[in-house]
Amino acid sequence: MAQQATPVRTARLGRALGPEPTAVSAVVLLLPGGEETSARRPSPMMATASVRALGRRLTRAGQADGLVTHVVHYRFRGWNGSEAHLARDASWAVDEVVRRYGDVAVCLAGIGMGGRAALRSAGHSAVNSVLALAPWLPAEDVAAPPEPVKQLAGRRVLIVHGTHDERTDPELSFRLAARAKKANRDICRFEVHADGHALHQYRNEVLALAEDFVLGTLFGHAFSRPVEDALAAPPPLGLRMPLAAGFGQSLRRR
Repeated sequence: MAQQATPVRTARLGRALGPEPTAVSAVVLLLPGGEETSARRPSPMMATASVRALGRRLTRAGQADGLVTHVVHYRFRGWNGSEAHLARDASWAVDEVVRRYGDVAVCLAGIGMGGRAALRSAGHSAVNSVLALAPWLPAEDVAAPPEPVKQLAGRRVLIVHGTHDERTDPELSFRLAARAKKANRDICRFEVHADGHALHQYRNEVLALAEDFVLGTLFGHAFSRPVEDALAAPPPLGLRMPLAAGFGQSLRRR
């Protein structure tokens, strides 16, 4: 019998979250977490679980402005070293957005390893901004080149990290932000005091901060005062901005 060829894996976009607006003016690509090394396919349900709440919040907040959100379904669970599979799939997803919707602004929003993919793929010409929640970043190694930051130039970037994160080192995201800030003033980082990797303890505040940042970068809405201050402050102040308990309770309601 002739041996069947192994099917080629492809990344894909999930269905738009919520009703799609008549005219699409901007897109958020949600990049779920992943593993450092794995050739297995991600579970669709597990993949969307980490970004579902964020996607729902952004969809509701931006629908009137023409925002569409899609989850990116990766080919592999793992980053897989120099293959950087998750980053490649993120770049493919931006190309797919351009093919579907034309010349629209794109925000890459990732969690964990998806946060690393969002930061790494920001150089695509359609990318307007990056939101990285508890991004997984490799430990610094004198024998290896540092995680790149040049691709972040010209993009607005928000990193959010819990100070008690035991899965992804918050100090590594601070160091990356500090290097990136030298060439890009439009980067800020918020610390969620005593929260862990999943940012459950201050979930509402984190979602409100994400909404504030995304609507500001994609549609020109006024940023809240804390985000304005964080973007304007020199390092390290704007890169260790504390996320206040109750953030978002007095912000706009749509």
